[in-house]
Amino acid sequence: MKLSAIAVALGANLENGSPDTEITGVAAIETAGPGHLTFVSNPKYTPAARRTRASAVIVAEDFPALSTAMLRSKNPYLDFARALELFYRPPQYAPGIHPTAVVHPSARIKAGAHIGAYVVIQEEVEIGQNAVLLAHVVIYCGVTIGDNFLAHSHAVVREFCRIGNNVALQNGVIVGGDGFGFAKDNAGRWHKIVQSGPTVIEDDVEIQANACVDRASVGETRISRGAKIDNLVQVGHGSKVGEDSLLCAQAGLAGSTDVGNNVILAGQVGVAGHCKIGDGAIATAQTGIPNDVPAGAVVSGYPAIDNKLWLRCVAVFNRLPDIARILRKK
Repeated sequence: MKLSAIAVALGANLENGSPDTEITGVAAIETAGPGHLTFVSNPKYTPAARRTRASAVIVAEDFPALSTAMLRSKNPYLDFARALELFYRPPQYAPGIHPTAVVHPSARIKAGAHIGAYVVIQEEVEIGQNAVLLAHVVIYCGVTIGDNFLAHSHAVVREFCRIGNNVALQNGVIVGGDGFGFAKDNAGRWHKIVQSGPTVIEDDVEIQANACVDRASVGETRISRGAKIDNLVQVGHGSKVGEDSLLCAQAGLAGSTDVGNNVILAGQVGVAGHCKIGDGAIATAQTGIPNDVPAGAVVSGYPAIDNKLWLRCVAVFNRLPDIARILRKK
């Protein structure tokens, strides 16, 4: 694909290069070679950009000039993602139902669906147009699913859950598994609380491998439009995740957590039950959140405190033995 065609497709400005340069693929800046397109957005990577063997580099509009051909972009990271789409061709799945699939006669599946091997679709299920259900996916009774649904192998959607349009479930996702709800009886034994409330997944959500979004005891668990949930995330029963929020790998929400819009919970963040995380808040990796977090806050550590304060505390931590020794001498 010619570099000029890529520039047009991305809406980027070509600088310092031939429009006829042939681009055969995309690669990371350290491993790219002739014929590759790469990207860099942070000026601290200027040395790597100067060393790269790539034929062209996507850069920010104010990035220092390079001898290599440049595509100047308002958002280099996004445009690199869009460039990947120009070259990568994902598998295509022809419409049809595999002979080993088990589809209940009452299920209603609209046109264009691909139902793979050993898929199970139970009674009173509704699935929109152009769905792709790959091998061993199971859809329990009473589930409703919108258009352009993609479920990879071994994903499961439990009874009465509702899923919107353009939702992707990666391998092993469980939507609507029972919430962790038990009450002690008078004999001191645990009595299971029925988890009667469905999980609701709104439009444009992606849930990645082996994540679990539990159903609620009452009410519902809801993942709002555009939210993205990483591998091995646990969303407890009755929780709500706001629009365009990110829950990164191994994050965990206890029951009835309320996460606002555009929140980022980095890897292994844990949130105690019934906490509210305000819009735009960020929790850095391994933060433990036992209380509400205000909108726009950046928090770290356990218990979660302001990130800048936490950085100062961490800087002091390794000096504590010396400080204690000095204090004991006084």
